[in-house]
Amino acid sequence: PAMAGPRSAAPNAAEAELLLLQKQALDEEEAAKSKQELLARFLQVRLSREEQSSMWGLHKVHTLWCLAQRKAKDQELRQDIEILSQTFTRVMDCKDSVIEALVRELEEAEEQQNRALRSHLHLTDQLLQLQRCRLGYLEEGFSAQVGALKAEFEAER
Repeated sequence: PAMAGPRSAAPNAAEAELLLLQKQALDEEEAAKSKQELLARFLQVRLSREEQSSMWGLHKVHTLWCLAQRKAKDQELRQDIEILSQTFTRVMDCKDSVIEALVRELEEAEEQQNRALRSHLHLTDQLLQLQRCRLGYLEEGFSAQVGALKAEFEAER
C-alpha cells in the first residue's frame, strides 16, 4: 500500500495534466469559434455595406446615364425644331407669294370685269337709243298712215 500511493499520485497528475490539456483545447476551440463568428459577422457587415455602396453607385451611374440621354434627346429635339421652323418659314413665304399673286390676278380680273360691264352698259345704252329712234320713226310712219287712212276714210265718207 505504501507503493500504491506514489503510483496513484502519478496517474492523478497525468489525468490532471490530460484534463488541463483537454480544457485548454476546448478553450482554444471556443476562442477559435468565437473568433470565426466575429469574423463572419464582420464580413457580413462588410458585405452589406459593399452591397449598399454598389447599389448607390449603380443608382448614380443610372442617374448620370439618364441625364446624358435627356441631354442628347434635348439637343436632337432642338435641332428638329430648328429644321421644322426653317421649313415652316419657307412654306409660309411660298404661300404668301402665291396669295400675293392671286390677289393681283383677282384685282386684274375685277378690273377686266368692270371694263366689260362699262362696255356692255355703253352698248346697251346705244342699243336703247337706236331702238327709241327706230320706235320714233315707226310711230311717225304709223301716225302718217293713220292720218292718210283718216283722210281717205273722210274722203270716202
